[in-house]
Amino acid sequence: MIEKAGKVNEKGNRSTTTEKAGKGNEKGNGLSTDVRRASGAGAVAIRASDIAEIGVAVALAIVLQFIKVLRMPQGGSVSLEMVPIFYLAFRKGPKAGVLGGALFGFGKLFVEPYIIHPIQLIMDYPLPFAAIGLAGFFRERPLAGVSLGCIARFFVHFLSGIIFFASYAPKGQSPVVYSAIYNASYIIPELIISAIIIEALLRSGRVFGGRKGRAGRNQ
Repeated sequence: MIEKAGKVNEKGNRSTTTEKAGKGNEKGNGLSTDVRRASGAGAVAIRASDIAEIGVAVALAIVLQFIKVLRMPQGGSVSLEMVPIFYLAFRKGPKAGVLGGALFGFGKLFVEPYIIHPIQLIMDYPLPFAAIGLAGFFRERPLAGVSLGCIARFFVHFLSGIIFFASYAPKGQSPVVYSAIYNASYIIPELIISAIIIEALLRSGRVFGGRKGRAGRNQ
């Protein structure tokens, strides 16, 4: 009788252990399934497409910077370089726009470096072009977004001019006035050009953030 009771207890213990192991495996499988779902092909594809689009926008901006309408002595120029960054910001939002702008700033640094101080490097290259990406906060109002991006870029260049390029001011002219005139002389034309091109893209039905042009949004 004692032997039989021992065998019964042994079987019961094995059964309990098996059940616990089974439940543990179920939890583990459920967790791994959730992880696979969270990091599945769809999520990876979205990240990959964003990275690819940022790369294309940055590369296009670097190419367009060589199409210059006007070139200034200390590196400023009027070109189409901001348009791809604005387009990126309106399509993907401010985070992508800021990242793309900063990367373009570094690219511009390698192509056309003009460095007199490490802080000036930051204020004249990655920071002002990252500021262009702030346009993404106004995805429904592109003209306001382009204006914000250009004003933000102007402000950073303006401060850099006062701090690092005051000696370039003509005799008798305030460095503040000189920096304002100098930077406005090429940023205002670029603002106008960028606004016209972005508006044309909207009217042509180009997609911004998954929505079609203005007519599509009003439907």
